[in-house]
Amino acid sequence: MPKSDKIFEQDNQSPEIQAIKASMKKTKDKRMYQRYRVIYLNLKGYTNRDIAKAEGFCEHTVGTYISKYNKGGLDGLIPKPIPGAPRLLTPEQEKELVLVITTKTPDEVGFPNRKNWYINIVQQWVKNTWDVKYSHRGMAEVLYRLGLSFTRPTYTLAKADPKKQEQFKQDFELLKKI
Repeated sequence: MPKSDKIFEQDNQSPEIQAIKASMKKTKDKRMYQRYRVIYLNLKGYTNRDIAKAEGFCEHTVGTYISKYNKGGLDGLIPKPIPGAPRLLTPEQEKELVLVITTKTPDEVGFPNRKNWYINIVQQWVKNTWDVKYSHRGMAEVLYRLGLSFTRPTYTLAKADPKKQEQFKQDFELLKKI
């Protein structure tokens, strides 16, 4: 953000220009700064062609920013969120998925001899239950968005004898040195 710009010289400035300058100083978003700067230059009397050359935009983009500013003021310059693809599962289905994964094991819902949830098992369960097909990566994204993490379980022996374990560690260290 240029600080020693001749454009920012102090002269009789309208409240609109002062508001734009304040917004330019306050923002940390480069895209918003550029949009504010386009409006600032327009309010200073520069043509769309001159602004486009100075800022590296096409004239159509400059005109779009000015039009958005004229319709909605500074708030009109804020970019709208990019929507993305629609979700394949409804919010109710997502809640049920979380409930099933957190309260049941795969063998309880039709996957014999399986005790741990893996992405491919979740994919298959969703396909069987709602006839919705996900890719491996897509299902991983769904689980991440729902706040579920997937890691391999680690096992601890509840009935293990701590003395025998310590003796084994010592014996193993001796074997490693040989």
